[in-house]
Amino acid sequence: MRLGERVRTIEREERLDPAADRLQELADTVPDGPVRDLVNGVHLGHPVHPLAVHLPLGAWLSATLLDLLPGDHRAGAHALINVGLLSSLPAAFSGLVDLSSEHRRHKRVGVVHAAANGCGMLLFGASSLARTRGRDGWGLALALAGLGAVGEGGSLGGHLAYYRAVGANHADHLLDRIPAQWSDLGALDGFADGELGQAWVNGTPIVVVRSGATVRALIGTCPHRGAPLAEGTLAHGCLRCPWHGSEFRVDDGSVVHGPATAALESLEAAVVGGRVRVRLRGVPPRRGDGGRAGGEGDG
Repeated sequence: MRLGERVRTIEREERLDPAADRLQELADTVPDGPVRDLVNGVHLGHPVHPLAVHLPLGAWLSATLLDLLPGDHRAGAHALINVGLLSSLPAAFSGLVDLSSEHRRHKRVGVVHAAANGCGMLLFGASSLARTRGRDGWGLALALAGLGAVGEGGSLGGHLAYYRAVGANHADHLLDRIPAQWSDLGALDGFADGELGQAWVNGTPIVVVRSGATVRALIGTCPHRGAPLAEGTLAHGCLRCPWHGSEFRVDDGSVVHGPATAALESLEAAVVGGRVRVRLRGVPPRRGDGGRAGGEGDG
């Protein structure tokens, strides 16, 4: 059995649920708003956690390599161990917040992922203590064990990120289904004023927001976990996801609040002859196309 298939057995392990619930309670102490958005990575446009883990992992690997090189590098290796310990705290915190809005099976893997990395942190902490006491041999042995633990934890993180697409944009592929030419969504009167409407283009859901004769159109799938945004709510110029509460500006699809970090793709919309039409943004107008950009009505 391949490693990826073995990890899937963790996803079905219900005995991990109590630990997952405890981690969820801890993550829930982070209030919605600017702090959670910062930890999620809303301002970066992608999750913080994959970026944050580079510093502790790089510091610990560099420290171990220094230990194995000829010469006396004890002071440098010890300093790098401590840098890794300090930087591992925000990395772990960002991962905890990210995982709190995922499905149960992801959280079960996250428990083992956190346990492996936590064990690695303890081993590197013990390595630092041993070095402080002049026991450099023990310091190296504990660091090697710590690398093994965080390596295992990293493989589980890779399963979540690449096998289960945690943190990925779940709507990006839909943009490739939208034709460059104008597509008809239906009569303007078929979309209620001031409410969310839904249409389809090549099997891709489109959310339509009408304000009088002006129309805004966006890809109708939440980038965070693929929720149907037409089932969400509309308030203060923002579209709110029905599953995890991510908010996007109707005007341009930008993220207002997470856990989503990728923007919602906005389409060019126009009303021609009482019909709503959409196409990809950035397509140059062609003679006889008949559409007018910007979502303005035709009077």
